[in-house]
Amino acid sequence: MADHFFDENDKQYTKVYKQETPDILAAFGAFDQAVFAEEGREIPLKYRQLIALGVALTTQCVYCIESHSIAAAKAGATEKELAEAAWVAAAIRAGGAYAHGRLGFKFTEGIHQH
Repeated sequence: MADHFFDENDKQYTKVYKQETPDILAAFGAFDQAVFAEEGREIPLKYRQLIALGVALTTQCVYCIESHSIAAAKAGATEKELAEAAWVAAAIRAGGAYAHGRLGFKFTEGIHQH
């Protein structure tokens, strides 16, 4: 993996999952493989990887951003498609802030003098 991670030795802690919850780790691995299977899904792999990239950008998981950017490109995504996926994630995140920002008004209703 790239050198921009918090600590390149972080992967060593996967051993805790393997030791303490191997059944869950195996189930997660199988689930992930099923979701990103090259064949047998209605949504083509390139688009599933672009969706994953958008989610990764929204959650700001640098590990996921790297892996899904690479996987999307390997599945045929262009730089323009990667850019549009980033803009979609930005729009959804901004929309969420706008929509949830209204809760600030709801929660402070009656406190402010109009």
